[in-house]
Amino acid sequence: MQLPTDIYTYGVWSGYTAIGLFFITIIAFVAGWGFRFRLFGVTSFMMVLTAGIFALYLGLFKHVEIPGSTRYVVTYDNGANKAVVKVDPTINAEEVEPTLRQAALNLYSYGRTGTNGNDNFNVSLRTVLHPDSETSELLFLGEARRSLLVRDESNLEIKVFNKNLAKLNHTS
Repeated sequence: MQLPTDIYTYGVWSGYTAIGLFFITIIAFVAGWGFRFRLFGVTSFMMVLTAGIFALYLGLFKHVEIPGSTRYVVTYDNGANKAVVKVDPTINAEEVEPTLRQAALNLYSYGRTGTNGNDNFNVSLRTVLHPDSETSELLFLGEARRSLLVRDESNLEIKVFNKNLAKLNHTS
């Protein structure tokens, strides 16, 4: 049996259960059943659980998938206006811009704030090169900048560091 992964489905069924328990609780109080106070507790808990599932549903955003982007891992995020994502050193030049665009769109949230009057959210893309077995070199491949004030922003400022991309291609 495969369970649904959409949290909205769980919220709806939790709401139906809470409403059903509410009516049964009303009947229990009118009829004077002995377990009416326990039923009241279960109903109250079910309503709180339903509210929590609903809040969780509101807090989750759909992630954007940009064609041509590659997988990245968030290595630094100050929660305000700066994030750094890491990609494999096998990335090619055509994948840098879509990956930056996808990271800038997916990492944005309403809770981010600017610092020192800066209302921009910056996402840096980097990789790690290993010229020899004892040395690691950080190589920044690009940066995306977007506004913290506007959610749906189609015009991101994206800078690709071609000099570092050339280094990446020479070491491969």
